[in-house]
Amino acid sequence: MLKFIKHNLETISGIEIFPIISLLIFFAFFVGLFFWVFTYKKDKIKELSELPIKD
Repeated sequence: MLKFIKHNLETISGIEIFPIISLLIFFAFFVGLFFWVFTYKKDKIKELSELPIKD
């Protein structure tokens, strides 16, 4: 079954770009998330962390 799928995917022209695009999207998402987390304001994080115990 896997051999059949691999053969079919190899016959599609231009298919080799899709794994590269997937990797770039994955990498860009986590780099963006990393920068968003480390640039988030500390006072806003403190305010959000205290929400569950506030009345």
